[in-house]
Amino acid sequence: MKVYVAGKLGTEEEKSLLNEVAELCESFGFETFLPYRDVGICSGIGDVERIFEADIKKGFENVDLVVAVLDGLHVGAGTAWELGYAYAKGIPAIGIKTDESAEDGLEYLSAIILGSMKIVSSIEELGKELGKFGNKF
Repeated sequence: MKVYVAGKLGTEEEKSLLNEVAELCESFGFETFLPYRDVGICSGIGDVERIFEADIKKGFENVDLVVAVLDGLHVGAGTAWELGYAYAKGIPAIGIKTDESAEDGLEYLSAIILGSMKIVSSIEELGKELGKFGNKF
């Protein structure tokens, strides 16, 4: 099973949580794709084509599940796009929001994101959900 790990990566804390999510997925034996780790970070407009090609066209190949970190005041633009793309392709997703409850974050998450996936509030809860997905693939 291949898991695409999505989320903002502007701070070291955001990258750390993405890494923790990827490591948890890997502890279940899942292959992970973590865009900033596996492709790199876009450093300017000249990187856009390379990043899109590697993150989306190649990164989404054979993906079975998307796990998206939803922390912060707003979901990142790339994360929202990746979630929409996954939904359109019929790929299930799990969101993780550790900084506040999904209910409290409704204004920032949107009903569309809330309605499209299960959202958990901790790494431990994510582990329980990943265990359920492990039985499906």
